[in-house]
Amino acid sequence: MDFDTPINRFGTHSVKWDSMEGIYGVPAADGIAMWVADMDFRPPACVQRAVEGMAAHGIYGYFGEDGDYLDAIRWWMANRHGWTVERSEIFTTHGLVHGTAMCIDAYTKPGDRVVLTTPVYHAFARIIKAAGREVAEMPLANVNNRYEMDFDAWDAAMTGRETMMILCSPHNPGGRVWTAEELRGVADFCKRHNLILVSDEIHHDLVMPGARHIPMALAAPDIADRLIMMSATTKTFNIAGGHTGNVIIADPDLRKRFADRTMAMGISPNSFGVIMATAAYSPEGAAWVDALTGYLDGNRKLFDEGIRSIPGLSSMPLEATYLAWVDFAGTGMASTEFVNRVQKGAKIATNYGAAFGKGGESFLRFNLATPRATVAKAVERLQQAFADLQ
Repeated sequence: MDFDTPINRFGTHSVKWDSMEGIYGVPAADGIAMWVADMDFRPPACVQRAVEGMAAHGIYGYFGEDGDYLDAIRWWMANRHGWTVERSEIFTTHGLVHGTAMCIDAYTKPGDRVVLTTPVYHAFARIIKAAGREVAEMPLANVNNRYEMDFDAWDAAMTGRETMMILCSPHNPGGRVWTAEELRGVADFCKRHNLILVSDEIHHDLVMPGARHIPMALAAPDIADRLIMMSATTKTFNIAGGHTGNVIIADPDLRKRFADRTMAMGISPNSFGVIMATAAYSPEGAAWVDALTGYLDGNRKLFDEGIRSIPGLSSMPLEATYLAWVDFAGTGMASTEFVNRVQKGAKIATNYGAAFGKGGESFLRFNLATPRATVAKAVERLQQAFADLQ
């Protein structure tokens, strides 16, 4: 499994690389794209063979007979996460941003408030607002450079108009793997305030050595009547262009409400995405993920060591995901200055922390899912861009 060989993604309609210069002003000629959360690695060979098999067949009709696909999902959840899922519980959406939007549509109404634990994945707030709902930001506590849940503060901030909570587990952008106790706390919080809980677990396979992800369905089985689980192959295997995610609902009443909205919107799966997902959720795919997480762990260590060498910068310990969350507050700089040094000085495109909500203002998010030589180059450029602090 080769994660070191560079792959030129320019001219491939890559949002991450082809849109970098237009959005950030970071030159395509020598810039480094570390923003959009996809990887600069090819997926496992089993996925490539599946796509090549479709191309060789040459007919791209409607997808049907999804038993193999559903059983591949069930196999993966049982073998990788110890979680038993039934075929009837699985819905397929066009990715998990779409899955989240479907949940908002099915279980809330305009004017409702939806709880987010900020800073958190920026797409959540965007689709909540676009749907005519309000974002209820419940800031995470930054305790010694590690996010923790502050249930007392959250309880005090609730207004009674909240009807849903969206949990990011593992957490993006902070890289936290929530403990069983923390997940239990979230479940109790949702019961206290009568909230539907949407648990977005798209990063559940991208866990660093020594950490263990616990599916919310296992951490709090007593809240099945208010729990929506979301997972996908897309982040794990770098096949986000297939736009295929899974919304998994154990409760029959919640399942019917979601099914009704799916029917009303005429949603059906993308055959390429389904074929790729079926191939990925396999022993060969599992071996590839194990190699990937080991490689990402090496990238994480290299990056964190470089960030620690720059006075005023701090990178949160990464327990999961490949997204480093770097705090520039210690530099004393305004965001315009440290962003300018990163973009114009280091020629690196990153995600702005403010986009992730309260608590993110002094941060930038860096994507480390790229060949190690690129991570090393990024570190060197950052050290040069902030050399006056040495």
